[in-house]
Amino acid sequence: MNLFTSFSSSIDSKTVIGYGLIRIFLGIALAIRGWLILANPESIIELGVEQELFVWVSLVGITHLFGGVLLAIGFLTRLGAFIQIPILFSAIFFVYSHTKLMMGGQSTELAALVLFLLCVFFVFGSGSLSVSNFMPRKKD
Repeated sequence: MNLFTSFSSSIDSKTVIGYGLIRIFLGIALAIRGWLILANPESIIELGVEQELFVWVSLVGITHLFGGVLLAIGFLTRLGAFIQIPILFSAIFFVYSHTKLMMGGQSTELAALVLFLLCVFFVFGSGSLSVSNFMPRKKD
């Protein structure tokens, strides 16, 4: 029990690392999703997106790729999160509006979780485990 208590207290003092790892994972996942959309746009069209919306699908892919990379490296994190919030918001309320909870696959719950995390990173920034934290700051 003493070992668990000492391990727990040492991990509790490193919550900044956990926050950074969540940001990095989310950024990589969104960048991969953007890459997959750009590499195979026909798969998105097969999901029910009309051919006329192909430009918007490409824009979603570019936004996920660009914003995901910004989130993953922790540079301009708020911008990377902000540009993706409208996409996830529209995914929840328009794309997945016909689905029910717990349906499996790319469901509303996953989109809501990603939207929530993007809002957290938009409000609180990248944290101390980021590229922008290690850049020299201008003095006033």
